[in-house]
Amino acid sequence: MTDLFSHQRQVQLQKLAPLADRLRPRCLDDFVGQEAILGPGRLLRRAITADRVGNLILHGPPGVGKTTLARIIAGSTRAHFSSLNAVLAGVKDLRAEVEAAQQRLARHGLRTILFIDEVHRFNSSQQDALLPWVENGTLTLIGATTENPTFEVNKALVSRSRLFRLLPLEPPHLHQLLQRALADPERGYGDRTIALAAEAADHLVDVAGGDARSLLNALELAVETTEPDGDGRITIDLATAEESIQQRAVLYDKQGDAHFDTISAFIKSLRGSDADAALFWLARMVEAGENPRFIFRRMLIAAGEDIGLADPQAIVVVEACAAAFERVGLPEGLYPLAQAALYLAAAEKSNSALAFFDALRTVRATARQDVPSHLRDGNRDGQLFGDGVGYRYPHAYAEHWVAQQYLPRSLQGEVFWQPGRLGWEGARRQRLQQRRAAQLAAAAESSHDGETWLSSSPDDPALTRWLQRQSVAEGARLDALRRRFWQGVSWRRHDRVLLLDAQSLLWALDPIEATPEGGVVITVADTSCRQRLEAQLELLDSLRRPQILTITPDSPEPLAEACGAGRFEWIAARQPWPRQSPAVIQTWWQALETLLTADGECRLLFSGPRLGPAGSLLRLLTDQERNGVAPEQLECLRQIAAAEGQALATEGAELNHWRDGAQAAGWQLQEQCWLESLGLELSPALLERWLAPQSAYRRRLGSSLDADTISRLGELLDRQRGSRLPQELEHTLLIAHRPG
Repeated sequence: MTDLFSHQRQVQLQKLAPLADRLRPRCLDDFVGQEAILGPGRLLRRAITADRVGNLILHGPPGVGKTTLARIIAGSTRAHFSSLNAVLAGVKDLRAEVEAAQQRLARHGLRTILFIDEVHRFNSSQQDALLPWVENGTLTLIGATTENPTFEVNKALVSRSRLFRLLPLEPPHLHQLLQRALADPERGYGDRTIALAAEAADHLVDVAGGDARSLLNALELAVETTEPDGDGRITIDLATAEESIQQRAVLYDKQGDAHFDTISAFIKSLRGSDADAALFWLARMVEAGENPRFIFRRMLIAAGEDIGLADPQAIVVVEACAAAFERVGLPEGLYPLAQAALYLAAAEKSNSALAFFDALRTVRATARQDVPSHLRDGNRDGQLFGDGVGYRYPHAYAEHWVAQQYLPRSLQGEVFWQPGRLGWEGARRQRLQQRRAAQLAAAAESSHDGETWLSSSPDDPALTRWLQRQSVAEGARLDALRRRFWQGVSWRRHDRVLLLDAQSLLWALDPIEATPEGGVVITVADTSCRQRLEAQLELLDSLRRPQILTITPDSPEPLAEACGAGRFEWIAARQPWPRQSPAVIQTWWQALETLLTADGECRLLFSGPRLGPAGSLLRLLTDQERNGVAPEQLECLRQIAAAEGQALATEGAELNHWRDGAQAAGWQLQEQCWLESLGLELSPALLERWLAPQSAYRRRLGSSLDADTISRLGELLDRQRGSRLPQELEHTLLIAHRPG
């Protein structure tokens, strides 16, 4: 009988439940909005469909579908689904759920998914009690919270969970929910005749502000409180809608995300000189009850950090406005509050004061920081040790300035502050640079050999740092190229990224970090490259590891099949599949069109040297007045350089094939070209790489030169061992958008 009564109680509760609860979607196809994480091909949708949902934390504002999504997961999983509300539950309830999960796993091999609503309301000890069972797999956690889990949830739980941020619903989604509520005869008002005026619907959607629960509650209030006419028709006009949802809620928690996000938006608007945006965010904070003293404190920081010496009066104005606010109070104090914000937004900007932190790092890293003798206090023991002797009193000279050194000897010539070009400091920039040049000249004149302060000795920390930089120069160079490759890209967390023919994870680091809710797919051409990348992936968090596909360059069809229905917002490649025919490249452009979203972007980077080893050596020897090389040897070098040029031109045709293929297919193309200057040290390892019998370079020359000529090149290169060959790399970045 208990089950019968329990069932009857559930039926009655369902009838009495609010409209927003009755209309909750029961499957993914009914879920409205959040396409960024639940659209076709997205990670979370794939995980739910495959019943492979791991630990999740869903966070976002109220009424966007966090609890609904958890219930959908409950209806689609083969695991046992339990739920708790952190407002009501305690450690005792958690232990009961753990014991039940252990029994299900031991007796039936059945997994348990535990949904905890408002998980941030658990205190630290309650979250700690949950952690061991999530870690060993006894429970799979799905948490829902309106707060930022990074701050409000145990860091250990966050690190073991994938975070998904749900955004406020868009107006089309809210209109769709209104129509569903009016049409559904079982859970909504489909069994009544209701006329919802268009302007009334627009008002409800507008004031709801992306909150589906607020929207449906307002609709329910309007329907239930409006008397039907003689025909049983309920008419909801604009006046009724305005009464049902009268005020837009300002989402603002003084201790939560809204507090920090809003002040961040305010400060960034000031930094960006956008007075309108600054006033908007200021008004939002005032309306939400933020403490004006806190706002003034942050504006004082901005006056020093972002305006600085471009306008030294900025900090004075903010301090004066803060004092006026204290004297006047609210509401009239809003005038000086707004005045301070507008002054900062309109002021010239400079962050040159950050030079202090460069000086601070140098203080911590430099061993010798002795005060120069002429700067020491000569009042105490100047006669005994000569302290203060040689100091030049600036006021005794023209313009109250004289060229002398004020830094320790080991740091002479060091530059910390670079004044900006705007405002107060911009007017003094040129004079400062002239005085610095004079100081350098004075230092050279005062030193014993004229240049000792410019040289480095083995115990010089600066030399040690320089040697360390040289050991990783190639990595630093490629990292700079990576930043240039992705420059200007505006990532979204739910973007999907496809990297073609990747040889390393370097080019995937940015999208892996920036698109946790979308995903990254990497293609490789062979098994050995795949094994190398998989070994590198061991260093990454398993939740962020991209998918790797083995795709041969001559057939893109398997790629489209492996990627499924979802398309990519970004497709990128660095030197994709060299030495391919124009026909194969044309096939790839056709495939990329089917894989890229309508507003997506394709980025292909091609790099090639402008000179080969022989051409670089010829330039080096030509620049040297006395190179000790006979004319006939130079002529031989010119012959080899010409053969190199032909080989480089053949390899450069690859870029033309990709460019021509894109233009023939109607793609919209942009190009960015730049040169990178290098100095290649002629080391034994480099010579071996170039001139080994089976090297690619030797094979290319072998098609047009005999073995004796190539051997003479090796002799000339070996004679210059230790020298640095001048070299230039030419980079071309093709940025393509889909045809039409």
